[in-house]
Amino acid sequence: MPLGVIVNSLSIAVGGIIGAFAGNKLTDDFKEKINMIFGCCSMAMGISSIVLMENMPAVVFSVIIGTIIGLCIHLGELINKAGGLMRKAVSRFLSGGSGISEEEFNATLLTVIVLFCASGTGIYGSLAAGMSGDHSILFAKSILDLFTALIFACTLGAVVSAIAVPQFIIFFILFSLGGVIIPHTTPAMINDFKACGGFLMLATGFRMIKVKMFPTADMLPAMVLVMPVSLFWASVVMPAVASLV
Repeated sequence: MPLGVIVNSLSIAVGGIIGAFAGNKLTDDFKEKINMIFGCCSMAMGISSIVLMENMPAVVFSVIIGTIIGLCIHLGELINKAGGLMRKAVSRFLSGGSGISEEEFNATLLTVIVLFCASGTGIYGSLAAGMSGDHSILFAKSILDLFTALIFACTLGAVVSAIAVPQFIIFFILFSLGGVIIPHTTPAMINDFKACGGFLMLATGFRMIKVKMFPTADMLPAMVLVMPVSLFWASVVMPAVASLV
């Protein structure tokens, strides 16, 4: 049973609903400062994952090529459009954002979608839960996501709760595939996968504190590339280089 996936999605749904109704009771200064703290936490979690990297060239290559692919297929724009549809759908039943501009709304919503649906922690946690039944990673993520959803919903409104739906679908698919994928990986591949997710979380943190708006959505294809590239680097490139020395 995907207990961790269910708990994680519920934490976003509940946090989003609470934040949507509590938003008017929190000052803009409070929301801005607490958002900076969440950005700092995201960056710290990203750095802690990056240090696990074992094959740096493979990870760097995956991040660069993956981002190029994302930019070429305009992945960020597609996610923005999906976010707009989510906002319209939810606004029929629940109140929307707190009057921020459309541009700021879309930029913030994109950050939240990536943060909830594409974090290395969530993706790896779903795979690990599917393989071993250990849901502890997703449980820990749920605690952070509950309060993160609450804070973002103060600005974006109840649309944040709707993100629980695509997140559940993505994580459930990964949970189901866990038994197929994990046995064919190595510890180095897993660490490089976490490191790649760390890059995304670091970039997401910079977006959250509004230092630099990294194209985090366009970086997502890197998560698909990194494990096979890591395997190719360790099993083909490194032995070839060693034979020449």
